[in-house]
Order: sequence, then structure tokens, then C-alpha cells
Amino acid sequence: MRTQICIIGGGPSGLLLSQLLHLAGIDSVVLERRTRAYVCARIRAGVLEWGSVDMLRAAGAGARMDAHGLIHNGIYISAQNKSFHIDFKNLTGKQVLIYGQTEATADLYGARDAAGGVVIDEAGDVTLHGLDTNAPHVTYTKDRQQHRIDCDYVAGCDGFHGVSRTSIPPKILRTFERVYPFGWLGVLSRTPPVSDEILYASHARGFALCSMRNRTLSRYYIQVPQDDPIEKWSDDAFWDELKRRIPEQAADTLITGASVEKSLAPLRSFVAEPMQWGRLFLVGDAAHIVPPTGAKGLNLAFSDVHYLHRALIRHYGGDDGAILQYSERALARVWKSVRFSWWMTGLLHRFDDQSAFDQRIQQAELAYLEHSTAAQTALAENYVGLPF
Repeated sequence: MRTQICIIGGGPSGLLLSQLLHLAGIDSVVLERRTRAYVCARIRAGVLEWGSVDMLRAAGAGARMDAHGLIHNGIYISAQNKSFHIDFKNLTGKQVLIYGQTEATADLYGARDAAGGVVIDEAGDVTLHGLDTNAPHVTYTKDRQQHRIDCDYVAGCDGFHGVSRTSIPPKILRTFERVYPFGWLGVLSRTPPVSDEILYASHARGFALCSMRNRTLSRYYIQVPQDDPIEKWSDDAFWDELKRRIPEQAADTLITGASVEKSLAPLRSFVAEPMQWGRLFLVGDAAHIVPPTGAKGLNLAFSDVHYLHRALIRHYGGDDGAILQYSERALARVWKSVRFSWWMTGLLHRFDDQSAFDQRIQQAELAYLEHSTAAQTALAENYVGLPF
């Protein structure tokens, strides 16, 4: 098989890249290790920057999002049992949209199907060859047979544990990482959200988050030790702990129910440089991971897609230098988002090694944020998404 761009990974970033390239007349094939049902069932992020919203619309995958997504003008932050509102629209003129990643993924699959796109699932043993030559190719197995795809370039959209990043020689690749000593225990429940907008809670017992996917499906998180066994947390134990960490008024009105899904996600900040080598480009989690505190994971992957698809369009239009600038341009925005996610994580979580001084500084910063328009504007600008 021959294509212009072989995309490794059939998650939302790989599908979005494939669809945008198709609309520009550039051919691609997507290889996905898992089944489509598995990919579409993964519980992931639910907050879209408006730049991400515009990209999904431009890809022809925005109809259901526009019909069912929830527009949020801001967020609530609580500390010491009281909350305050940060009004994004008033401060920046921008908003965010609540729309589950599972829904966006299904929409993108639908768009690729409608366009006749080639998405090969259950592709095993994916191996990248000749990345430092003018004739790269990719091999994979499916149905016990080996297949080969010849291509011009490879886009690695296959996540942190994929083969793409590890295909870059160690002497070329540099990585930067911070692992946090806690995780987020998350529960998805078919209950109405406790708040009209996302509520971030800083508490002496640990961080908590009240979010939603729609008006009848809620997503809640609490900070727990990274090695906490998930079996320790019954539904009742989770709800009891969540109520202790959020403002009393929210706890009194919280509607609980059986968990649809329960998972424990470790938190880390990670960046790999460069994001391109030879004929390979890294996109999304293959190149960077951020704590979910700032709602940047999926949005940052879409940001990479923005830079890469435009560079490829310019390249195939005759601008041979365009693709050489991808890594530098993408990383400039990546590091700003990594900084914001790191800052917001430090602002709201409890750390085991926090001294009394550290805790007072954290409380003072939250108090400053509550009453400073400048501080709220800085948070709002980053949360709604920095310009591409």
C-alpha cells in the first residue's frame, strides 16, 4: 500500500489530522492497535478550548458537538469551604465547551467513514523503517499477515506508550519529566452535575474536581496517593470523601449514584524534544503529557495537529521549509501549556512534603487569585487556550 502520510494511532488527534489532510487533498492511512469499539469507549477529557472547537468544525465533525456541547463561561475555585467564580468570557471574551472526548472521537470516525478514509484497526507489531531516508515505510501485522505501507512521512499520534517516540535515536531525543506523588481517582456517574460549571476544590484533605460530560452525566475526581488500590474505594467511600472536600452548599446538593466507570490516573508532566526527526513527526501524548488540572491534554494534541497539518499543506504546495519549523512552533505552545498545568496543579493540590510555610503561601496565592483581576485574567487566558 502507498500513501502520503502514514498516521500511527487512531485516537482523536490521529483522526483529526487524517480528516484535515483529506480536506486539503493529502492522502493518509491511519493504523490503530486497538479495536474501534475500544477507542470509542475510552473515558478521557471533556473540556475543549475554542480553537479545538473550530478545528472540529473545520474538519466537518462539529454537528453533534454544536448540538449537544455545553458552553461554559468560566470555572469555580473553592478554598476553605468557600468558592469564587472566574469569568472567562468577561475577562478574555472567550469560552470553553464541555464535550466528551469519546463523543469527539466518534464524530471523527464518522467523518473519516463518510470521506472513505482508510483506518486500519487491530494493527499489531507496528514498526517504523527508514525514517532518516527519503523512502520511509511502516510494517504491521493484521489477521496473522504482515503488511507494508510506503509513505512520504509518518505522524506518530500513538500516545505515551506508542512506538513513534521510541523510534527516535536516544542520542537525538531529550526528555523532561516531573512525576507527581499522587493521582486522580475518577468516577463517572449518570447523575446531574452538582455545579453549572466546573468546580475546582483545594482542601486540607486533598484536591477535588466536580465536572460533567452533559446535563445527566457527571465526572468527579479526588486526589489520592498514586499507589492507592482502586479496590479500596467503594462508591460510598468515594462520595463521602468528595463531600468532605467541596463547599458545604455543594455537598448538601450533590446527587450520588452508582459509578459507570472508576479509574485512577497518575499525574506527570513530560516533554520530548524534538517533536520531529527525519520523516517522523510526534503529535500529542507521544511527545508530551500534562496533568489534567488545566484541561490541556486533548487540546494540546489538537494544537500539534494544527501546526502539522498546516506545515504539510504548505510543503505539498511547494514550501519545502515549512515542515522543518513544526517542532519549534509546536514546542513553543507546548511548554506554555506545561507551565500552566504545572502551576495549577501546585496551586490546588496537597503535597506530602509541604511545610507550614508552603501551605500558607498556597492559601495566600488562592486569596490573591480571588481578588485580583490581573491574576484571574492570566488564568483565564491560559485556560481558554493561547493563540495558535
